[in-house]
Amino acid sequence: MDLFILAILIAAGTYGLNSHDQRRRIALLGSHLSQYQIEKLMESLTQGYLRALGEPDLERREQIWNLLRTTETQLCEQFGRFSTAFSRVEATETRVSKIGFAIPYADKLMPAATFDLRKAFAIHARGMADAAQNHANRSPKDKAFTMSAELFLMQHTCHWFCKSKVVASARMLARHQTSYAQLLDAVAPATRNAYCSLVES
Repeated sequence: MDLFILAILIAAGTYGLNSHDQRRRIALLGSHLSQYQIEKLMESLTQGYLRALGEPDLERREQIWNLLRTTETQLCEQFGRFSTAFSRVEATETRVSKIGFAIPYADKLMPAATFDLRKAFAIHARGMADAAQNHANRSPKDKAFTMSAELFLMQHTCHWFCKSKVVASARMLARHQTSYAQLLDAVAPATRNAYCSLVES
């Protein structure tokens, strides 16, 4: 019985520490994101992509693609500014645990098993900008697919920082029916290589 009570106390203490740490992370990220319209632009862009892909009239579809280019530019510009501003946050506050599940203050206890969120955001900013500029000359459909993957991977990183990799992957699967592995396969090779080098090294 004593061991059972001890296990309950340890579990409750771990949960409390996790909750406190996660609230701190959410507040930090939220305080920076609140200065931009990134989430609103993301929603507008992804909905616009679906509308364009479902439009049967070729002329009308082209009009939608043209309008979406403005939204892409705005989103890339805002995320670029956000990434630059976030790069000035103290390094001790931006460590992300590579361990899949949440461990209270794992970034402080095991700093070698972490990556820097500031570097991840810089990778995402470059990936979005490259996708929007479309130097690879992809078709509008393929460009939308790549840009969506870049955005969803960035979203996964945010959830990973705030909660854990397991939670981030579960949310991505629930919201977009896309696994973490599928996201990595769908982003541009430059993004995938840089991101995997950062989070898996």
